[in-house]
Amino acid sequence: MSKILLQALGGHPTPRRPVWIMRQAGRYLPEYRELRGKATFEELAGNAELAAEVTLQPLRRFPLDAAIVFADLMSPVGALGIPVRFDPGPVLERPVRDAASIRALPEAAPEAIAPEVMETLRRVKRELAPGVTLLGFGGAPWTLAAYLVEGQGKSGFPRLRALMHGDPALFQELLGKVSRLVTAYLLEQHRAGADAVQVFDSWAGLLSAADWTAHVRPHLATMLEELGRAGVPRLLFAHEAPHLTPGYAALPAEGLALCWRSDLAEVRRSVGPARALQGNLDPAVLLAGPAATRRATQELLRRVPARGHVVNLGHGILPETPLESVQALLDVVHEEKIAS
Repeated sequence: MSKILLQALGGHPTPRRPVWIMRQAGRYLPEYRELRGKATFEELAGNAELAAEVTLQPLRRFPLDAAIVFADLMSPVGALGIPVRFDPGPVLERPVRDAASIRALPEAAPEAIAPEVMETLRRVKRELAPGVTLLGFGGAPWTLAAYLVEGQGKSGFPRLRALMHGDPALFQELLGKVSRLVTAYLLEQHRAGADAVQVFDSWAGLLSAADWTAHVRPHLATMLEELGRAGVPRLLFAHEAPHLTPGYAALPAEGLALCWRSDLAEVRRSVGPARALQGNLDPAVLLAGPAATRRATQELLRRVPARGHVVNLGHGILPETPLESVQALLDVVHEEKIAS
């Protein structure tokens, strides 16, 4: 059976739009909360059997077209010898902020990068229905570097931006190392069974277009090009970065995913039909209930052409989301009649 999401990413016509939900394996599901009552987040993400169960939970409840592996953006960082704990977001005990600590970061062997994630993918692959796409994911170099330098999530990530401006050469060394780490990590995910991968650039919107183009884009382009040479279908997600959309759209990826701040219909008109687009309902719409979700989804489908459109939220689903809203979103997508 063909996989509708991969068809859409390849620019092929599909019987309907594919749909999945960012952070679909997680806190809005009662079965996930039950598991979290017995194990910490680190225990769930670090145990392949538990992580596979969490990955599969939303597929048992909803007719989604993709499963995305349950892991954390920081999962590959352990291969650099840097411990990460969660409180509740990632916290690094030893941030890397100077030349000595950055140059001491090792070049990790591919097989040493988050082996629990690879085992999770293999387990999930055996359980998935034939038509469901298995997605891997990783953080973009800038986004991972933000946590490595800052030590934790912080508004604006000022230490990272200061390093970029204060020592551009050292900053390039750091992003080069992180880019090679994430590239190897995503290639290993593909070998372990991921049909496609999504690259999350969660914090690139902090930069001006000029700074992003000069300092960040080259590493992101190199990473995506290497994945492309290996035959890995790529989705690129940019958060809070509408001013960078032309730059992202020019990068080598089959699909471009944008947060809800971007007008996806306008982006389609500007980038043309060759690039798949993903998104981009505001996750807060689902909090308003199934009727509001149905209206917003219908409007999204009305405005964005069907071909090459992967329906999703514009960011991760919120923990308080009613299950009925998720079902309403999926119902609208499945009810749509696409002219052949």
